[in-house]
Amino acid sequence: MDNPKMSFHVETRRVDAHGSLSRCKAAEIPLDTGMAGNPNAFNPAELLLAALSACIIKGIERVAPILKFNLRGVEVRVDGVRQDVPPRMESITYEIIVDSDESDRRLALLHENVKKYGTVFNTVAPGTQLSGVLRRKGEA
Repeated sequence: MDNPKMSFHVETRRVDAHGSLSRCKAAEIPLDTGMAGNPNAFNPAELLLAALSACIIKGIERVAPILKFNLRGVEVRVDGVRQDVPPRMESITYEIIVDSDESDRRLALLHENVKKYGTVFNTVAPGTQLSGVLRRKGEA
């Protein structure tokens, strides 16, 4: 029997020359879609990086109970470099900071699971130089 496929739906409407509004379920996200930029909204590239960071955290939330992985918190930092011709994200680097007393081996296992099962992660990875680290909070 085939696994049912998940589907997603987002609607975005131009508000004015400075921004747009995306809606999904009961949530709204203001977007910076104007040429002048908007410091109060994510532009498309920043939204992509936010989607990747959310995917990483959601992946950790999904596998932590399966691995019986104890954590107190997670922070993800993502940086992207855009190339102009053709316009695309050339590279994305990330840092996952986990507040946990788990062993280094278990941290590495958590990172492998994030890379293997993340939907957005695996969508972005083939077309971008995607690299990153997972480290324990308090370690440099």
